[in-house]
Amino acid sequence: MAPDTAKSAGAAGAAPGTAPGPDTAVPVLALDRLRWSVGGAVIVDDVTMRVEEGEFVALIGPNGAGKTSLFNLVSGLTRPTAGTVRLAGADVTRHAPHRRARLGMGRTFQTSSVFGDLTVGANVGLAVQARTGESRRFWRRATPDGGAEATGVLDLVRLSHRADAPAADLSHGDKRKLELALLLARRPRLILLDEPMAGVSAGEVGELTTVIRDVHREQGCTVLMVEHHMEVLLDMADRLAVMHHGALLALTDPDSAMADPRVQAAYLGDGA
Repeated sequence: MAPDTAKSAGAAGAAPGTAPGPDTAVPVLALDRLRWSVGGAVIVDDVTMRVEEGEFVALIGPNGAGKTSLFNLVSGLTRPTAGTVRLAGADVTRHAPHRRARLGMGRTFQTSSVFGDLTVGANVGLAVQARTGESRRFWRRATPDGGAEATGVLDLVRLSHRADAPAADLSHGDKRKLELALLLARRPRLILLDEPMAGVSAGEVGELTTVIRDVHREQGCTVLMVEHHMEVLLDMADRLAVMHHGALLALTDPDSAMADPRVQAAYLGDGA
């Protein structure tokens, strides 16, 4: 795929490596010529792509390629210089992160963020109650649990056996699973995972990978993930979106992406 084609990959649904889908289908996420520059330096360069319902797209690239910057534009932490972000057809380009969350976008970050003083179950219960509008009642309860829904979420991420444990006592890998549970409790339509394996011990990567795969396949969640563990991505992703110097270099299936000489040159040229 030529660089110009890569920039528009996914926009029409018929380009090589894109999910075919009907032309009338509305993608869960659509980026159109998204651009972000600071002081004349272009950080994200006219990225156009779409993520279809139920798809798993992995965002990869050498260090400094613009992956996290693109995530920040998608989630609303950064406002683009130009271009649009659409979530299920709705233009959310100017929406703050919390408004995007209400419309079905959820994101994790490279650093863990859970309520360490609360139990695992209470963390998920709070997330459930926040979605259902019962968060005020939470503060009146000694042990909020979110009911059967919270239990189901904990089962899915394999943390039911730690429901009564303080979140602060979890291993780093289990905290990552808890963060995913907090997202699922909000019933997002699109999940953004920003390096979920970062800092996770080698022994925990396998189970965390299984949890993310189950969330995608069994729950039908749409996932956009940044991750450096290529063996993880090659096994899970439907497509790889490869970034280099802020631009979208390729958007295609994993085998085709890894065989692309431009992708290989980008990694080797950056020492990655």
